[in-house]
Amino acid sequence: MLQREFTEEQNMFRDAYRKFLASEIVPHMEGWREAGIVDREAFLKAGAQGFLMIWPEEKYGGTGDDDFRFEQIIIEETAYARCGDWYNSLHSRLVGPYLTRFGNEEQCQRLLPGCISGNTILAIAMTEPDAGSDLAGMRATAVERDDHWVLNGSKTYISNGINADLVIVAAKTDPENNPHHMTLFLVERGMPGFERGRNLDKMGMKAQDTAELFFNDVQIPKANVLGEPGKGFIYLMEGLAEERLMGAAGYIAAAQLSWDLAAAYVKERKAFGKPLAAFQNTQFKLAEMRTELDLAQTYVDQCVRAFNAGQLTAVDAAKAKLVTSELQIAAADLGVQLHGGAGYMDEYPISRQYTDARIATIYAGSSEVMKIIISRDCLSDDYVPFNTRNF
Repeated sequence: MLQREFTEEQNMFRDAYRKFLASEIVPHMEGWREAGIVDREAFLKAGAQGFLMIWPEEKYGGTGDDDFRFEQIIIEETAYARCGDWYNSLHSRLVGPYLTRFGNEEQCQRLLPGCISGNTILAIAMTEPDAGSDLAGMRATAVERDDHWVLNGSKTYISNGINADLVIVAAKTDPENNPHHMTLFLVERGMPGFERGRNLDKMGMKAQDTAELFFNDVQIPKANVLGEPGKGFIYLMEGLAEERLMGAAGYIAAAQLSWDLAAAYVKERKAFGKPLAAFQNTQFKLAEMRTELDLAQTYVDQCVRAFNAGQLTAVDAAKAKLVTSELQIAAADLGVQLHGGAGYMDEYPISRQYTDARIATIYAGSSEVMKIIISRDCLSDDYVPFNTRNF
């Protein structure tokens, strides 16, 4: 496999984080899956050791190092340790940056230290029963009053929905005239009218608390409006490329684990007197998948470099999300097949790899939506043919 580009400091960070997972997270995962929720102590322990929201400036409690490769390491190691349903990066790198990108200094000073320490757990609420990828179909609304806004509506499938202390909620603020006129609100635990529904049962990702949220005449102080009123749709679009890059980093890491589990199993499991690894079909299937994984990993690493340089496009992020999410499912499926009947048993890690993988092609924009984004670009009049590009 080609050499990956990480600094010595980042390799040391990877080793430290891997040890943290092994001692503080992995031993509790099974209990958290049974409970359907990760204990809040996980966030506090990660924050105490500097593994939660490391990128904000030092004045807020972070390191000030915004190199995405640190988060890539966290995402990869979390997925490879089979702790993906902790989903700490949703807090750290998906929701957290909204505060620094669009929030004001007062909001950052008030909210970021608790997020970095793990005392304040974050979530973002966009999805509704009738509005997933199509945000224009959103029905939640907010009406401006003299010194506050009044928020009404509901959200569903919200990750960290039970644990969250601070939820960024998107709502329409001029629904009669402009379906894209949205505003983002900082809704805090305990605000009157803010209620949580049940912790939803899911096919996979069992430890990730996923809930319905309800907002009944919630009075939002104007100090809790994130960014400019009416620009919420633009803000959400700006964050999608990073969200999809995060997804790609996790999907490919989970796929790598599925391949490793399968390869280890076929070397030990025998059929007709010899290891499964000795059969040409097994060899060819694993060789094909190994090649696809290495190619995809190289592309994801290139996207990380582009993101660090401020050059990652929404189209390139969509490509990364599309190919890696499909590969996560394909690698898990191959692993189950090569495990035979054992692959269907939950006691084998590959079984959970399969059920956890299924959300990959849906979350953060379905594969179909990714294909629409990519096709609009490559079929547009501005598309540059390969042999005329300036390299």
